[in-house]
Amino acid sequence: MSRPQTPLNALRAFEAAARHLSFTKAAEELHVTPAAVSQHVKQLEAQLGVPLFIRLTRALRLTEAGQDVLPMLSEGLDHLAEVTERLRAHGAGNTLTISVSPSFGAMWLVPRLDRFYAQHPEIEIRLDGTDRRVDVARGEADLAIRYGAGGYAGLRVDHLFDQRNTPVCSPRLLQTAALTTPQDLRHHSLLHVEWADTDASWRMWLHAAGVTGIDATKGPRFSQESMAVEAALDGQGVALLGDRLVADYLADGRLICPFDHALRKPLRFAYYMLTPLEPHKKHEVGALRQWLLDEAGQSFG
Repeated sequence: MSRPQTPLNALRAFEAAARHLSFTKAAEELHVTPAAVSQHVKQLEAQLGVPLFIRLTRALRLTEAGQDVLPMLSEGLDHLAEVTERLRAHGAGNTLTISVSPSFGAMWLVPRLDRFYAQHPEIEIRLDGTDRRVDVARGEADLAIRYGAGGYAGLRVDHLFDQRNTPVCSPRLLQTAALTTPQDLRHHSLLHVEWADTDASWRMWLHAAGVTGIDATKGPRFSQESMAVEAALDGQGVALLGDRLVADYLADGRLICPFDHALRKPLRFAYYMLTPLEPHKKHEVGALRQWLLDEAGQSFG
């Protein structure tokens, strides 16, 4: 099927002017002059044989035709930008993009990356810190690490490790009030993480530990585990976090678990590594995948 030879610059000029309803603002976005934007739009209208704007003295309004095509054009230009980024990624040599939640990246992955570079100095890593689900199969990332229940279809899925819900706090918090049994939590602030896994809540942990008489909803709430960790390190209260995620903090004594390990509650969610079934950079992705499996095994095997 042949495609009409509509000038791309004219389409970009119309789309920007239509979003802003201003040739001046469109020109600023496209780094051209308002006259150039106006000329592109006039050429497009002439080629299509239909007006796209109603030009008023101090304003622009879209015609019915302009309103009709703007959403599709904006989406098409977004797809074009995505294609360009993907092609640029293919030309990025041995750079691999890892999609990972900001907290997991900062607390577990980044402190270990120097060991990967020591083994594979020829491979560069780009960390995309996001909780948004990326399409690994379509190349939005070379590898993703996600916390969930599994069941990721169309991808190679490796289980990295499970977690157990663990109350943690700064050692200096013990100087303010006793914290030897779960009942002592009534004397401290509870720090909450807004987990997708409802089993990870303070309410569920206190119930499993047989603790009553404590309001499990009170206390500061955080959308990221790393923020709850910072609050705990600062002595602001007791955070409920996955033991694997805070393993390094527990190992070096920056955080402590004040209760017996038997009180750690298993969680139904786990950390999984996702890679394409047929990765574009097969050797590099294979090396990174194996290193992550080895790191997880050494840390928690």
